[in-house]
Amino acid sequence: MSLASAIKPRITRFRAGAALLGPAFVAAIAYVDPGNVATNTAAGATYGYLLVWVVVVANVMAGLVQYLSAKLGLVTGQSLPEAVRDRLSTPTRLAYWAQAEIVAMATDLAEVLGGAIALNLLFDLPLLLGGLITGVVSTALLLIQDRAGQRPFERVITGLLLIIAIGFAAGLFVSPPSGPGVLGGLLPQFAGSDSVLLAAGMLGATVMPHAVYLHSALSRDRHGRQTGPRLGRLLGATRYDVGVAMVFAGAVNLAMLLLAASALSGFDGVDSLSGVHNAIGQHLGNGIALLFAVGLLASGLASTSVGCYAGAVVMGGLLHRRIPLLARRLLTLLPAVVLLALNVDPSWALVISQVVLSFGIPFALIPLVRLTSARGLMGDNVNHRITTALAWVIAALVIALNLALIYLTVTG
Repeated sequence: MSLASAIKPRITRFRAGAALLGPAFVAAIAYVDPGNVATNTAAGATYGYLLVWVVVVANVMAGLVQYLSAKLGLVTGQSLPEAVRDRLSTPTRLAYWAQAEIVAMATDLAEVLGGAIALNLLFDLPLLLGGLITGVVSTALLLIQDRAGQRPFERVITGLLLIIAIGFAAGLFVSPPSGPGVLGGLLPQFAGSDSVLLAAGMLGATVMPHAVYLHSALSRDRHGRQTGPRLGRLLGATRYDVGVAMVFAGAVNLAMLLLAASALSGFDGVDSLSGVHNAIGQHLGNGIALLFAVGLLASGLASTSVGCYAGAVVMGGLLHRRIPLLARRLLTLLPAVVLLALNVDPSWALVISQVVLSFGIPFALIPLVRLTSARGLMGDNVNHRITTALAWVIAALVIALNLALIYLTVTG
């Protein structure tokens, strides 16, 4: 047997496996949105390598949640909102949709603000104009999914994810992190109540409700309901898809923190995205600052388009209705435009959006764990007892941290 004939089957299997990747990379955009940029850079600039362990723990937690969401879509052929709809009365279902819609608006607010700030840093555009441009471009990205299908949309979002990674990791080549510092940061520890609050913000806001809703729909739309051996192969490929995507997103988040820890420690004004950009320019040069701003822009554009897509999934699943894409986009874009028009402080608006978003966490996690633990629904693919126990611990921890974050933000 020739070398070529021996290698060809492996190449074929590799291509077949690679073709199954994609949904998790779209969901992973939620973990590198402008809110993550703000919290991770603040953690690194303020506490150095102290909270490295938080990024690692958050990524592991998110990986399990996203896998359960994808598994629900593959096994049942339903998205999480559709599965919830079948189990709620009409008044409860409408109330559930209302909270999900408010959370979607809060999510879009943070992401449009991130894009607006990036355009202001790159081109000195007014924030309102930058927000409108972000909304228009993200709508164009959504049209790719609406007209060309899911796979081209996945490729575009994955491309933006690569740009985000380059933008936030480039500075590490100029200011490499401390090896001992990184290793020391893997040990769970705090340095006062403020570091606890920041860790709560990083951990508690890690699992985004819209990413949980969306991933189940992405898996359903890509493969439909499956049974038998093919389902087993798809679940295996999904574990790989989620693993690779979450490691990538985790590495990007870690790069944000390490860049701030190695280059921004001691700088004033790094509690805002524009302040971080200015500090990077002063310490690492305008080239690295430019790449950071480009990464932030890609983050805002990708995350707001994915967030709007998720909003459509929630509305379609819970109400069994689909409204035109443009109308949907205008609905979630309106709060961001209004706040920008009123010259509201972007940093304050980002904090408030994360607080509102936190309210939606239990409504996504609790049904997900209950549904994937129900043998009557999942059959032989029901969660293992250990998986269920871990999922409930994660859900309880994330919910508790979000409640603490809301309380400390309101009372502080």
